[in-house]
Amino acid sequence: MDKILNVAEYIFDEYKKISGEIIDEMKLHKLLYFSQREAIAITGQPLFADDFEGWKYGPVSRDVRLAYTKDGIISADSSISDEAKYIVNNVILEYGIFSSWKLSEISHQEISWKNSRIGLADKENGSKPLALSDIYEDAKKVRPYDHIWDMYYDEFEDAEVNEQ
Repeated sequence: MDKILNVAEYIFDEYKKISGEIIDEMKLHKLLYFSQREAIAITGQPLFADDFEGWKYGPVSRDVRLAYTKDGIISADSSISDEAKYIVNNVILEYGIFSSWKLSEISHQEISWKNSRIGLADKENGSKPLALSDIYEDAKKVRPYDHIWDMYYDEFEDAEVNEQ
């Protein structure tokens, strides 16, 4: 399992390589959340053990929030597993084109975020952790896409059958 700060630094660095821009903090949090959800959808396991909180604008990692700077993530390096790099790169290609506010809107459709907000007013920040079991539920609705092979994961089996 990878460390969330290292995954955040990897996203920070890769996003800059791809877009030429420094990722803002809100977008970083959303791409981290989607990376966690995507990892669960693909592997059945979380990418990292750290929690997200149900902030009013979507899932947020307190550790990443404290470590984020315009120069990168304090006390982190971008060394993560190859599997994590593969998943994160697909997430950046899938969601990195959206604005932070659009990603916030998308994250507001997640069961995990909605459940973490129960009992809070719309404008209230909130600090209740998103339940990992709820992120597993969110992962069930994901149809993972492989940007290298330009196909959905569920199409790989069809491609293998057609090759035989």
